[in-house]
Amino acid sequence: MKQFICLTAIFILLTFSAFAHGIIRGRVINSNSGEPLSKAIIILRENNTMLLSDEKGAFEFRRLETGIYNLECSMLGFRSKTQEIVMNENETRFVTIKMEEGFLQIDQITVSPRKEVNYFNAIDFRLRPTQTTQDLLRLVPGLFIAQHAGGGKAEQIFIRGFDVDHGTDIAISVDGMPVNMVSQAHGQGYADLHFVIPETVEGMDFSKGPYDTKIGNFNTAGAVRFQTLNYLKKNVVKFEAGSFNTYRGLAMLKLLDKADSTNSLRQNAYLASEFVTAKGYFDFPQNFDRLNIMGKYTTDLNSSTSLSLSLSTFSSRWDASGQIPERAVRSGLISWYGAIDPTEGGNTSRSNANLTLVKTLNDGAVIRNQLYGINYKFNLYSNFTFFKDDSLNGDEIFQYEERNIFGYNGAYSKSYEILGLKASTIAGVGLRDDNIRDIGLAHSVKRRVLSDIKKGDIDETNANVFIDQSFYLSSRITLNFGLRYDAFTFRYNDRLSDTLGKSRNLNVFSPKVNLYYNLSQGAQLYLSAGKGFHSNDTRVAIMDSVHNKIPAAYGLDFGTNLKVGNRILINAAWWFLIMDTEYTYTGDDGTIGSEGRSRRYGLDLSARGQLNKWLFFDFDFNYCKSRLTDNSDETGYLPLAPKFSSIAGLSIRSFKGFSASLRYRYLGERPAAEDNSIIAKGYFIMDAVVNYTTDRFQIYLSAENLFNQKWKEAQFATESRLRGENEPVTEIHFTPGTPLFVKAGITYLF
Repeated sequence: MKQFICLTAIFILLTFSAFAHGIIRGRVINSNSGEPLSKAIIILRENNTMLLSDEKGAFEFRRLETGIYNLECSMLGFRSKTQEIVMNENETRFVTIKMEEGFLQIDQITVSPRKEVNYFNAIDFRLRPTQTTQDLLRLVPGLFIAQHAGGGKAEQIFIRGFDVDHGTDIAISVDGMPVNMVSQAHGQGYADLHFVIPETVEGMDFSKGPYDTKIGNFNTAGAVRFQTLNYLKKNVVKFEAGSFNTYRGLAMLKLLDKADSTNSLRQNAYLASEFVTAKGYFDFPQNFDRLNIMGKYTTDLNSSTSLSLSLSTFSSRWDASGQIPERAVRSGLISWYGAIDPTEGGNTSRSNANLTLVKTLNDGAVIRNQLYGINYKFNLYSNFTFFKDDSLNGDEIFQYEERNIFGYNGAYSKSYEILGLKASTIAGVGLRDDNIRDIGLAHSVKRRVLSDIKKGDIDETNANVFIDQSFYLSSRITLNFGLRYDAFTFRYNDRLSDTLGKSRNLNVFSPKVNLYYNLSQGAQLYLSAGKGFHSNDTRVAIMDSVHNKIPAAYGLDFGTNLKVGNRILINAAWWFLIMDTEYTYTGDDGTIGSEGRSRRYGLDLSARGQLNKWLFFDFDFNYCKSRLTDNSDETGYLPLAPKFSSIAGLSIRSFKGFSASLRYRYLGERPAAEDNSIIAKGYFIMDAVVNYTTDRFQIYLSAENLFNQKWKEAQFATESRLRGENEPVTEIHFTPGTPLFVKAGITYLF
């Protein structure tokens, strides 16, 4: 009996111990500023468990038995830190890990099976110079841009065999607010990033292919997400001056910076403003002016709730020389930097209000709510065909619109265990409504409207719901899958006809799956498959004759992230993408056309390396084969789809106060017509930047197109007629790229 009682007591004790689990709750912060650090990697070595800190720097380990644990925390640009924690029975421990800023070291990288970790983002953002919003976009490996109608127009974007026009096949956001404009006067998905002040951006995240459940419309070739500063460390005043009468002034001022005695509850507010003016390098001055103002307030309401409010406004105006025909330059009618119609140009403005509330629950789950409102105005004068249709007045067009956008994004995320497996779930809902009044296309001459071609009102609503599920099957394997549902309501009222307005409801399901497998701490394989889409313009979607209202994209990626020694990180991916037949609304002439089905496949190769403590290199190479599958081999070329492209550079970081970058951009020749009869020529351009930094001052000098080459930045096969010509001619029309452009700047920090 005594033995039985003793064994029973031991069994009860062991049973109690088995269920006596503790919790470690922590927060990762910058030791200097107290700012929370998101996406820091925290590893619990005793059970080989890895977590990422969330946007508030928080993390949590559960079901821990009594014992001694070692937390290892690492993040690029910070010194790694190990913290020992003694866990008692059923104890909940709260820890704060203070990370010290240090040199960027690639040997800190441990290739992770978590899909949220993208070291290429972090490396490029810290090393590569970003003086403009164009530079921010170029941080995406394999992404090229071209400007072809003055500095105020959104850039033309190329990525993964797409000429995505101004954003049709790449989803871009800033602090969760959409940049792409649906059913825009100039083009579907028009993405103008000029409302962003580059110095306010503290991070970016990109993804290629339609594999992220959280992203919906326009996510076919990929997506780019920018995050602005929540905390301004120092006041900043900057002045820049460059070639062609280019000047820029910037001020970023702290309005509020408070913290409690533990530095866990913080408040910060700042105001940022920039003004840019430039004459440009064209024969007819560009007269570009832009003004940006942004204010942001961030506060911790309590230990589990934070709030962020930002307000911004932007306006710009410009003149443009547009796209010029090669024959006009060859004949001497105009110079390389001349214009056929120098009255092109426009003006645009955008104002934003963005409110975000993040709440962490007692069980570690996070609820995120976001409300935003946008007012957007757009006016653009262009002339692509000159005198083809109107030999007397010319073919200048006027595209215009004004819209209000209201949106909501909500998400619930939680990490947990199920059947012994670690897992995480993100569930979300969203709503976006674009109310566009007076959107149209008109025939004009010298910015004077002659007659309306198209004119109407649009109301487009997109509601969505998604679930994104990850299972961490082991310390080496992560399985992620998701399902997204988007519902659209399209309404269009044609103000040039007596017919009643038309409307249509459409919906689309988008499944995704991602598998990540770590061969070792330095080698990962991944396989991604998914469906994405971009919506059609409302003026297309409401037409009875259009059958495929929401063209889908089906993608597959097979790739690897590989760490070679302690100095080199490589990403290589073979990818495949099929696009459904799509009907498009051409804003330049108000017509509707079909582009047919398309197929793209290719190889992306990126390498980042550290040659010593202060010298780094980066290299991107991209190959793609693109075809229209409904056409023959001879007529199935996708116009302007890049085949070969490459970007690479050397960067010096903080060598006795000096930083520098020497880089090239290479875009190969590509077909400009479906039968490959007209070729858009490629280019190879070198750029350089050098900085000298002290605690209070930064001085920099940059040179774009270092060897002053003549190159064609944007090119199109266009049919046009010059004054005096009897018949139209189809040939390359181009916008010349920037000649040698030197700029210097000085920054004062206080």
